[in-house]
Amino acid sequence: MSKTIKPYQDSDTSKKEQVAQMFDTISGNYDGLNKIISLGTDAAWKKKILKMVQLQNPTNILDIATGTGDLAILFAATSAKEIIGLDISHGMLEVGKKKILDKKLESKIQMVLGDGEQIPYADNYFDVITIAYGVRNFENLDKGLSEVLRVLKPNGLLLILETSVPTKFPVKQGYYVYTNFIMPAIGKLFSKDKKAYAYLSNSAQNFPFGEALNNILRKIGFIDVKHLPQTLGVATIYKASKK
Repeated sequence: MSKTIKPYQDSDTSKKEQVAQMFDTISGNYDGLNKIISLGTDAAWKKKILKMVQLQNPTNILDIATGTGDLAILFAATSAKEIIGLDISHGMLEVGKKKILDKKLESKIQMVLGDGEQIPYADNYFDVITIAYGVRNFENLDKGLSEVLRVLKPNGLLLILETSVPTKFPVKQGYYVYTNFIMPAIGKLFSKDKKAYAYLSNSAQNFPFGEALNNILRKIGFIDVKHLPQTLGVATIYKASKK
């Protein structure tokens, strides 16, 4: 990205602090708004990730930027004995903890307040690491991905789900209208943080995707890197491993 995109550009605080503040503010209605804004497609993408994770037969899983824990909760259907949901937003984690309690999964899923750029676990610890809509919120992308590589076991699996920009007509034009006008309008209508969904839209459009993100992952040291576009290219699942 040519410049650092932050939720509150008129503030001098760091991107990391602003992202935590933003998600704390919108945590109460995030799940509902996310379903509306993604037009229901988000659930299907996450189910694809679940199937990929199940094929790994993991003992443990780390879900970075877990938010309210949707992916972590899905992973209860895997063989994993330890599932960690990590996030910098206390507000999002509190919503997630309530969902986990309601589903009686508290013995299997642990929600941890922490920074994806300073992961509080040992080297070569996790069989699988997932990040859904989180890498574009890193303050330092290379540092965050290097931390992910550090705590991933050799031959472990990294899965990233991230929005991307369609490149073909007419989806490209429709995506532009939706992300620049409709999505921020929905956010302003239903969220008390008027800038949050504008940031989510701007950061999505300016983040490297496809082969550009593949090359960043390779530069960090990941192997077997590939990307799988979803729903006409509005999102992408990235797969990578560690030597």
